[in-house]
Amino acid sequence: MHKHVALLALLTALKRKDKPFLFVDTHAGGGDYDLAGSDRRADRIAASAAFLHEAQHSSESEISHFARAVIGSRAGRADSHHYPGSPLLAAAELRSQDRGVFFELDPLEADRLRARLPRGGQLRAERGDGFERLRSVLPPPERRGLILIDPPYESATDELRVGEVLQDALRRFPAAIIAVWYPIKEAREAQEWLQTLLRRIDAPAACMELWMYARDSRVSLNGSGIFLVNPPYLTISRAAVWQRELVRTLGGGQLSGSRTEEYNRSRPKEIP
Repeated sequence: MHKHVALLALLTALKRKDKPFLFVDTHAGGGDYDLAGSDRRADRIAASAAFLHEAQHSSESEISHFARAVIGSRAGRADSHHYPGSPLLAAAELRSQDRGVFFELDPLEADRLRARLPRGGQLRAERGDGFERLRSVLPPPERRGLILIDPPYESATDELRVGEVLQDALRRFPAAIIAVWYPIKEAREAQEWLQTLLRRIDAPAACMELWMYARDSRVSLNGSGIFLVNPPYLTISRAAVWQRELVRTLGGGQLSGSRTEEYNRSRPKEIP
C-alpha cells in the first residue's frame, strides 16, 4: 500500500501538465492479486471494506486517491478480495496521450498481465527481464517519464543490479523520475544500500520510508522504502505528511513510524 500510494502520487504530479509521458514497470507481475484467505495482516487490511471506507475519506488526498482507485478496480470485477497491483493502478491513471510499458520475466505471469491490461490504448506488456529490457525504451520520444523498479530481492544480485540499472537509465534519460522500492528488514543495512545508490548517481534524490514493526529485526518484512530519483516538486514534503497518516490508518503501534530524507538538493530539477 505504501508503494501504491506513492506511485499514484507520482503519476498525479506528471499529469499536472498536458504533455505526454512514458510509464515503465520493470517487474510488473501478473497485474493483480486475490487476497481471499490470506493470513498476512497487510493483506487482510487491504481487503478490508472498513479500511478502504476510512481511507477514501482521508484528509490526505494521496491516501484517498489510492483508496478510490482500489474500490473502483474492485467494483469492476465484483470481487471484494481483488487487489490491483502497480500495472492496473497505473493503467487506470494513464491518459490517452501517455504510454505504459510493463515487463515481466515469468511467462505465466506475463500472459496473465496481458489479459488484465485494458485493451487498446498505448499499453504494452512484454515478457522479459525488466533490468535488461529497460534500455530498449530509453530515452522515450515523450521526453518525460516515470520508471518503477520493484525487483523481488531474492538474491544479492538484485541489489547490485539496481545500482547498475539506475546509472544506465540516467545516462540515457537524465530527466527520468525513477522510483525504486526496497524492503526494510534491518534499517542499518537499508541505509548502507541507499548510500551505494547515491554514489552511483548525480541527480536529486530522496527516500520515503514507512515501517510497522521494529526496524532492527530481520525476522520479517518490517517496512517499505522508496528511493526516488528526480522527485517532482513538493513530493517529499507531502510524503512526510501522508506517510504519518497512513501509519495511523493502518493501526500502527509504538514501534511503527515513517521518515523522509532528501539528497543532492543543490541540483533541483523540475518536471520538463
